[in-house]
Amino acid sequence: MHDIVIRIIQSRTSFTDFFRYLKKNKLAVMGLTIILSLILIAFIAPFIAPHDPLELNLNNRLLQPCEGYPLGTDDLGRCILSRIIYGTMISLEIGIVVVGITSSIGLVLGGFAGYYGGILDEIIMRVVDIMLSFPGIILALTIAGVLGPSLFNVMLALTLVHWTSYARVVRGSVLSVKEKEFVESARALGASNLYIMVHHILPNVIAPVIVMATLGMGHVILSAAALSFLGLGAQPPIPEWGAMLNSGRAFMRTAPSLTIFPGLAIMITVLAFNFLGDGLRDALDPRREAVT
Repeated sequence: MHDIVIRIIQSRTSFTDFFRYLKKNKLAVMGLTIILSLILIAFIAPFIAPHDPLELNLNNRLLQPCEGYPLGTDDLGRCILSRIIYGTMISLEIGIVVVGITSSIGLVLGGFAGYYGGILDEIIMRVVDIMLSFPGIILALTIAGVLGPSLFNVMLALTLVHWTSYARVVRGSVLSVKEKEFVESARALGASNLYIMVHHILPNVIAPVIVMATLGMGHVILSAAALSFLGLGAQPPIPEWGAMLNSGRAFMRTAPSLTIFPGLAIMITVLAFNFLGDGLRDALDPRREAVT
């Protein structure tokens, strides 16, 4: 009982130190604030969007920002602001689904490869090496092109591409942790492999996965927008940021707002996740006490 109390106190202290260190990073705090704002916007999109994002009104096509349409309208008279607001929900959904699945796959396969080694390690890592030998966006472009244009196929393509990075990082971390004395002690006391992996190895390898997942959110959102821009992702009239860029490029001279505002939305979102990811990397660094 005494040991449990000590562990609880230590965990609370480490969390307090983590948040105190994170708060010192102004860019990380700004990134977190933007991300929380985007999540809130995604949840309340139907209540704050001034218009239906799919509503056509050819009488109001290509309007400049005005009172009724704060960011103007597109070539079909649809409210750009409303479409960007609903696009927030779509982009975050893509990022969360892809990063959640890829990090889980990488955590499991990388963990098994690093812990058990042998033929299992050889098979998993050779697959990882083959996948990483291709440029990620080109491989995703090929997969999405073969499967056909749709948001689901884009998410599937990005999932097939991005799990390998997590697997490699997790494997390296597991190889280091499994030789530690506390793991050897647990094994000597008769703990099962599953117990050791869940209670001793996982807590010590999860930090780099969290950082990768945060940075990966921005990368996935950017990749999904790029595929939609090329016509392989969201299809009209879905209000996805990359698809909005694609439909607005024909009017860059006459109505630049069609591309400027979706582009800004992508840039701000990706920057927010990058800022937060960099802050988490510094805050979760076990050597930070020696630096500060």
